[in-house]
Amino acid sequence: MHFLLLFPSSPWTMPCVHIQAPRMNISNPNLSPRSCVSTELCWPRLLSTELGPAQRGSCWVSTQLPGLTTFARMMNISLRLRRPPWMVDSNGRRMTSHFQWLLLTFILLYLMNQVTSEKRGAPRDLKCITNNLRVWDCSWKAPSAAGHGTVYEICIENRSHSCYQSEKTNTKIPALLPGDHEITINRLYDFGNPISKFTLNEKNVSLIPDTPEILNLSADFSTSTIHLKWNDRGSVFPHQLTVIWEIKILRKENMEIVKLITHNTTVNGKDTVHHWSWTSDMPLECAIHSVGIRCYVDDPHFSGRKEWSDWSPLKNISWSPDSQTKVFPQDKVILVGSDITFCCVTQEKVLSAQIGQTNCPLIHLDGENVAIKIHNISVSANSGTNVVFTTEDNIFGTVIFVGYPPDIPQKVNCETYDLKEIVCTWNPGRPTALVGPRNTSYTLFESFSGKYVRFKRVEAPTNESYQLFFQMRPNQEIYNFTLNARNPLGRSESTILINITEKVYPRIPTSIKVKDINSTAVMLSWHLPGNFAKIKLLCQIEINKTNSVQELRNVTIKGVENSSYLVAVDKLNPYTIYTFRIRCSTETFWKWSKWSNEKKYLTTEAIPSKGPDTWREWSSDGKNLIIYWKPLPINEANGKILSYNVSCSLDEETQSLSEIPDPQHKAELQLDKNDYIISVVAKNSVGSSPPSKIASMEIPNDDLKVEQAVGMGNGILLTWNYDPNMTCDYVIKWCNSSRSEPCLMDWKKVPSNSTEAVIESDQFRPGVRYSFFLYGCRNEGYQLLRSIIGYIEELAPIVAPNFTVEDTSADSILVKWEDIPVEELRGFLRGYLFYFEKGERDTSKIRGLESGRSDIKVKNITDLSQKTLRIADLQGKTSYHLVLRAYTDGGMGPEKSMFVVTKENSVGLIIAILIPVAVAVIVGVVTSILCYRKREWIKETFYPDIPNPENCKALQFQKSVCEGNSALKTLEMNPCTPNNVEVLETRSAVPKIEDTEIISPIAERPEESSDAEAENHVVVSYCPPVIEEETPNPGADEAGEPLKSFTLTSSLCTSLKRNQRKNRKMTLSGGPATSHRCTSPSLLL
Repeated sequence: MHFLLLFPSSPWTMPCVHIQAPRMNISNPNLSPRSCVSTELCWPRLLSTELGPAQRGSCWVSTQLPGLTTFARMMNISLRLRRPPWMVDSNGRRMTSHFQWLLLTFILLYLMNQVTSEKRGAPRDLKCITNNLRVWDCSWKAPSAAGHGTVYEICIENRSHSCYQSEKTNTKIPALLPGDHEITINRLYDFGNPISKFTLNEKNVSLIPDTPEILNLSADFSTSTIHLKWNDRGSVFPHQLTVIWEIKILRKENMEIVKLITHNTTVNGKDTVHHWSWTSDMPLECAIHSVGIRCYVDDPHFSGRKEWSDWSPLKNISWSPDSQTKVFPQDKVILVGSDITFCCVTQEKVLSAQIGQTNCPLIHLDGENVAIKIHNISVSANSGTNVVFTTEDNIFGTVIFVGYPPDIPQKVNCETYDLKEIVCTWNPGRPTALVGPRNTSYTLFESFSGKYVRFKRVEAPTNESYQLFFQMRPNQEIYNFTLNARNPLGRSESTILINITEKVYPRIPTSIKVKDINSTAVMLSWHLPGNFAKIKLLCQIEINKTNSVQELRNVTIKGVENSSYLVAVDKLNPYTIYTFRIRCSTETFWKWSKWSNEKKYLTTEAIPSKGPDTWREWSSDGKNLIIYWKPLPINEANGKILSYNVSCSLDEETQSLSEIPDPQHKAELQLDKNDYIISVVAKNSVGSSPPSKIASMEIPNDDLKVEQAVGMGNGILLTWNYDPNMTCDYVIKWCNSSRSEPCLMDWKKVPSNSTEAVIESDQFRPGVRYSFFLYGCRNEGYQLLRSIIGYIEELAPIVAPNFTVEDTSADSILVKWEDIPVEELRGFLRGYLFYFEKGERDTSKIRGLESGRSDIKVKNITDLSQKTLRIADLQGKTSYHLVLRAYTDGGMGPEKSMFVVTKENSVGLIIAILIPVAVAVIVGVVTSILCYRKREWIKETFYPDIPNPENCKALQFQKSVCEGNSALKTLEMNPCTPNNVEVLETRSAVPKIEDTEIISPIAERPEESSDAEAENHVVVSYCPPVIEEETPNPGADEAGEPLKSFTLTSSLCTSLKRNQRKNRKMTLSGGPATSHRCTSPSLLL
């Protein structure tokens, strides 16, 4: 509550009081908070005449307190205070001010009382909900002062300004349009009745549907399925909208929620009964199952809050226990891989449970009831899988069968054999692993006729076939079949639409018969079961004869009802065995029937169509002419040949010579050298063939060469140039070249316009040489044009050439070989390979090393006329290994080898001796010359000069020493630093004197000798070794003192001056002279 006190700016202005307080404590936060109580009371000026026009009697009065307004109306109080005279002075002014404050306090207390009473007596907390979007149910909280029988007036400020009266604290109003609406609630007939105003919007309204009602709850205990039925009460809603249903399933006595699902439906302005089913993972007999439902209306056009309805009362599944059955489910058929729960309903305590041989943990339910849960169950045996619960006194159990639902029938095919009955076959697909009454059943349904047939399964089939027979309907050609498959785990189907006249698969033709028409035509008849009068048949006749290509003939015939058919077959050969067989289909063709059995038949004979193929050869003595002819082929003989008639004619005079019975095919005639025409005629039971004629004379050919040819594996190709003079034909004859004359194996005639021919024969063999002769026919006479030898296929020789050694020398060997016979050559000889190498017998390795070794030498001899070979450049008295091989285009023949030793060569021996001697002499002479010219160098290098000790100038003494001068002087030396002085003993038996070390690094110079200073000194760094030669010293012996020598080592001496270049002699203190030799870098004293 806020108070605003407006004090006057002059003492003549009364104060104004502005009071503003909340109108209502509305608990609904969505209602507008603008409602409040506001009152402003003003005291008018005492002197109204002093106010301006805009301020005279001004008082801002805004009252929203109905109590105050009513009070003002009832009391009709108007405070108009005039200024009394006693208020004119200053003291009076001070009293007037206190009075004003007292009056203002009274008014303020009155207004606070009015606001508090207003707060206790006005309706508040307006709330509106709707459950059908047509009517809003609004309610509010009654004031504490409201008593029984209070009537409320509710007014809606809209275009119609409608008002409603209610004795309750709620009322239903029509759904308002979107937007803000002002709602006024007033208590009627109360003194000082307060008015509450609310702002209401659709957004403040909650959509809460009515609580759904379950019409029916049933259960299928065999499948553990719950069926729920309820009414959506769609007629209460004004338009189509979506309703979301939430269904909860509770289990056991503690109402454990096991399933909470949503189900969407659409209401369309009328009541609809909905059905919903749910299959429990636990048998319904195991525990109590309850179902509840609530709904949620999803209207996209409604902007208010949408809330779920209340849950419907729970409904339970009722089940009466059976004293016999304790385990559920019983004899259940289960899908492979499923999860299933088994339970035991009993008053006894269950100790254990197992499926098959596997123990399972127990799940405790209500009371003593227990359950087990199996995950991902596998296929069971045909007899099923046992589930057993064990108590202290009893065993309870059941059997389950685990398998698959039926697969979609595959490769469904419907056809007819005879247009009387339709047979449909199919492949069942994946096995279901279910047998007996749980096996898959099949039904074939035809939609046009409404007929169906069921598949009857044969008990214990060895090889079960899946087919059904459907009787055809009269005048019906189009059939629409649906094949349904069903077992306890599911069902499947496959459909097929056919025109049966296009799906005819005739049966096998039977009763085939053949009758003669003539020698080249027969009548063929057969029986084909079925009524094909309305269609045409396409039949195929297979005609086979010996050594001939199979022939197929298609014939189209009109179908008949009696199933007998007749066809004429012509263009046959006389006296030929034919094999016939037949198969049929329809003209539109679906499938051929199977082939009928074969029927053999021999056609009748006819006159031979050609004369025999003839040839002639003169005998080796030239007196007899031998006539040859070939048997006629079956297709030309036209029957069995009985005999041949041979005749000759000369100048139009014909003479029948002989009648040659078959199978003889040669006749020998004695004729002279005239040109006869020989005729040969073949006869059978019907007549004689046309004559075959050949001339007896042969036209000579002087220019004839023998050629070579190689075949192609199974034959040989012969070519020649075209000759227009050849008027009749060409004849090619051939024979084995090794045979004796007359050479004849076979012959072949080719037309006169041909230029090549391939000669093939079953008698040809690889590696055999054949002779081919090409004859040309000119004016009834034959002339030999070409003579050819050749092989069908060349092979390697089978023997090695026979060769011998004709001559041997010290450096060569002459070998000679012979030709290989034609029969053993087996091809045209292309050359010889001759190998040779050094080697003794049993050590040579030529075999397998013809190439790749440098010590083996090979000679290829391609000149076939060459029969000898000289091998030169050999070594004397050496063993050689010789190998000779022949080769053809077919390969390398075997080898023949021998070992030959060359003769000894004397000249070579002499040369071998002289050459080393000459080389030695020459080397000696050259060496001597070189040594003579280089003698000085050799002497200096290998024999240097040895210095004479007498000429050693390393130590030279003054002449006075040798002359016995008493004033003995030593060798003058420049300053020198010796290492040490060694005292060498003489060989006499005197005590050894130890080495003494010279400490002084510098030797003193002699004082007397001034001549030595003037001498030319030479500094040397080398002193040759000193060799001492001792001589007896008489003076020393007499004195009893041995001769001593001192050696001065000069390894550290750097400068030794030689005083004189001449030899000097030095005498030691009165003793005899001693000769010295420089032998070491030492000084001997």
